Amino acid sequence: MPWLPVLHSAEGDVQFFTKRVVPHHRVEVVENGGEIVGFCSVNDDWVDHLYIHPEHQGKGHGAALIERAKAGQGSLQLWVFEQNTAAQAFYRAHGFAAVEQTDGQGNEEKCPDVRMVWTADTTDD
Repeated sequence: MPWLPVLHSAEGDVQFFTKRVVPHHRVEVVENGGEIVGFCSVNDDWVDHLYIHPEHQGKGHGAALIERAKAGQGSLQLWVFEQNTAAQAFYRAHGFAAVEQTDGQGNEEKCPDVRMVWTADTTDD
């Protein structure tokens, strides 16, 4: 996402994931040929991270991860940047709906964002 500001070094990102994400979130990965090509982290009912390496996008990996994230959850929510229209379309295709928009002043990147929510269908057919 070339429009996002670079806020942290690669070392800082590794420290963040090592100390804050992996120990405290449910983290699922997807592999291709023994190489991790994507991951999703869930903390309570929040999808905090979903990333698929660009060379592996469009192959169903993101769909598999978001479906695993939904398993056992009554609902999930997440923030997505307003400019990331492809991600918004992906989440809508997986049952998420936009419920809030901000000007970005409350996030670290200061980029407008959208909160999206998915709720499990609990109706009987």
